[in-house]
Amino acid sequence: MSAQEIRKEVTPVGRFAFLTGLIIAVVSGFSAIPYLSVILFLLGLLVGAIHVREGETTAFLTAVISLVIIGMAGIQFGEFTMIVKIIFQNFTAFASAAALIVALREIFAAARPK
Repeated sequence: MSAQEIRKEVTPVGRFAFLTGLIIAVVSGFSAIPYLSVILFLLGLLVGAIHVREGETTAFLTAVISLVIIGMAGIQFGEFTMIVKIIFQNFTAFASAAALIVALREIFAAARPK
């Protein structure tokens, strides 16, 4: 499947949820947002369920693992500024929720009898 075909399959809702989650994760470093963890978790689940297609699961999970590791390092080094720490924490929560859905979908697909 080419990149062009994948772009055609991605729904506007999935793209909107992904961009909204990223924007909220960054904006939250500068202002308090009520129920932020719930919002990011739900957006992450939506992204994992809608935005990521079968052909891109391995690349997505690899990228999320890398980003979560970078996010955890950013949280550790974010002690210099609280804004950086909050942004990394929220981004890690958002990406982890999306990865949870994608990983579960892959596990069930692998366990399905052929």
